[in-house]
Amino acid sequence: MMKMNLKKLLAIGSASILAFSMTACSSSTTTATTAATTQAATAAAQTEAAAAQEAESKDTASTNATEKTEYNIAIVKQLDHASLDEIANAIEAQLDAIAAENGITINHTTYSGQNDQTTLKQIGDQAIADGVDAVIPIATLAAQVMTVCAEETQTPVVYAAISDPAAADLTGISYVTGTSDALNTDYILDMMTAVDDDIKTVGLLYSLSEANSATPIADAKAYLDAAGIAYTEQTANTNDEVITAVSALIADGVDAIFTPTDNVIMAAELAIYESLAEAGIPHYTGADSFVRNGAFATCGVNYTDLGSKTADLAFGAITEGMDNLEDYYLMDGGIITVNTETAEALGIDYSAYADMGELVEVVTTED
Repeated sequence: MMKMNLKKLLAIGSASILAFSMTACSSSTTTATTAATTQAATAAAQTEAAAAQEAESKDTASTNATEKTEYNIAIVKQLDHASLDEIANAIEAQLDAIAAENGITINHTTYSGQNDQTTLKQIGDQAIADGVDAVIPIATLAAQVMTVCAEETQTPVVYAAISDPAAADLTGISYVTGTSDALNTDYILDMMTAVDDDIKTVGLLYSLSEANSATPIADAKAYLDAAGIAYTEQTANTNDEVITAVSALIADGVDAIFTPTDNVIMAAELAIYESLAEAGIPHYTGADSFVRNGAFATCGVNYTDLGSKTADLAFGAITEGMDNLEDYYLMDGGIITVNTETAEALGIDYSAYADMGELVEVVTTED
């Protein structure tokens, strides 16, 4: 009986040990599975948190970018004269209007390079060092110099009044755009023959230092050759040289003079217009600023409109980037401007111009 009880007890003990062993094994497996599940969940949570943090950072950066409320712009005139002053004034006015409309601050300062490349470079380098958001150069030399100054930082350069951007090497540059006042030379020469169909010789007056002048002078020569009209050239790079060149054209007995949008000649117009009027020689030019300073007539763009368009482009370049902007934007012309005082002194009837385009009559000013 004792023996049987002992065997039964041993059997029961063995069964208990086996049951415990199986329970322990099951518990170990469950613990390992739970740990693995917990570790995976933790990793997923960490990944999700990191993604959320990255998204929040991007949102914050985007918000900060769109919430910028103050900008700094340098406006750089090649030199002081009526057309460039008119453009600069229009740019300033439009930037102020943009700031008011958008509830932001646009600080702008206008500089003049006095037609000196070294001075322009100093202005450009300082503007870039000051961290301006954009540079707006007015006229070709200023645009060329500012493009070099901004090359390293890729600061947007949005130029104004470049007659031939391609000839000035201002196309195909990712951080450069602007407005062009490309001249319709043939139309201005049509104006010349419309009031005098007996022109024999035309004087071509321009500066070799002005890239703006190269193409329209070539166009003028082609037009005059085709029309069988002779021409003579005089070039100048300073006020005194312009005065001397005009004296030479008067001595040559030219019937009229053509000058494109040449800043050097423009700066000297007040010093030459009386001599030309007294000699009976009408001066046809590439911009209304010449005419306001005494030249006879022109057909070109409205420089106030050009300045406003340039300011709009500059603000777009700052806030939206340069990717969607064209190399340059050609402004519409077709505005004929006549100086009535000069016309009277020359005895020219310009009534034919009323049928050729929008006619604007002005008198001589020193602005």
